[in-house]
Amino acid sequence: MRTFDLTPLYRSAIGFDRLASLLEQRGEPSYPPYNIELVSEDNYRIVMALAGFTRDEVEIVTERDSLHVTGRKQKDDTGRTFLHRGIAARDFEQRFQLANHVKVTAASFDNGMLTIELVREVPEAFKPRKIAIGDAAGAASNVQTLEQRAA
Repeated sequence: MRTFDLTPLYRSAIGFDRLASLLEQRGEPSYPPYNIELVSEDNYRIVMALAGFTRDEVEIVTERDSLHVTGRKQKDDTGRTFLHRGIAARDFEQRFQLANHVKVTAASFDNGMLTIELVREVPEAFKPRKIAIGDAAGAASNVQTLEQRAA
């Protein structure tokens, strides 16, 4: 398992996406526990441990640039007496702030693990473009060409 501290990179990244920090900006301890994985360059995965919850008790909602995962545990009216209760049965609400152009593509629930797949889809207009650098004579001829097209 590898954990990366990207803080030094953030100091020099002015105006760029900081997906990891935007996903994980939390001040308080979090319940339920979760991991955020980098699957590939533009694919991410959030995995949440939801022991004791069923698929019907969990709701995932996206709104603008935020992701809300809510769990509402159904009341246990069986009259059971627990000598020790180590599996949490409380409701939760987990919010993630998503970076620009990040969308939820899929979600699955298997063996108490909720998996949410995310992808960053940057529009063509925002992707980097390579600009050719010409000499002074070349730039002047390009200007003339542009002026001729405008006329």
